[in-house]
Amino acid sequence: MKRLFDIVLAIIISIVFSFPMLIIALSVKLTSKGPMLYWSDRVGKKNTIFKMPKFRTMKADTPAMATHLMKNPAQYCTSVGSFLRKSSLDELPQLYSVLKGDMSFVGPRPALFNQDDLIELRTKKGIHNLIPGITGWAQINGRDDLPIPDKVDLDEYYLNNHSFMFDLKTLFMTLLSVINSQGVQH
Repeated sequence: MKRLFDIVLAIIISIVFSFPMLIIALSVKLTSKGPMLYWSDRVGKKNTIFKMPKFRTMKADTPAMATHLMKNPAQYCTSVGSFLRKSSLDELPQLYSVLKGDMSFVGPRPALFNQDDLIELRTKKGIHNLIPGITGWAQINGRDDLPIPDKVDLDEYYLNNHSFMFDLKTLFMTLLSVINSQGVQH
């Protein structure tokens, strides 16, 4: 049921947002050097690495590290990047990952390939057995502002309590968080 829901919702959102995605892609390309998409190495189910696309919001020479670990992430943002990150529009290409099956709409946010501390804690608690999500329980309860142990505790809560209704609640709360730009690092 979850997979079917993911596919149907991803197709609907892709159709509805096809024109805005075209405008975003052109804006990224016309305002900064580099490709329109940034393909990030992420950790998926059972700790397998997959390529996750996002609209590029950072300059082409930005180090491959979590934004919250950077001293001044704003210096790396492109002219449209801050808006895309704040509005979460940079996440739209992840619909491809949902259709491909690397991601779901709801699950633990996929770790960067080099976030060893996060990967280790998730593996110890069995969270690595879940398909990662575009959004998740930790995303709506702090997002980038959470320390890793707190994020993992929220991921574990999702592992132990996930259901279709819980996913719907998470999606609704995500929509509210996006509208209010809560917990986003610029």
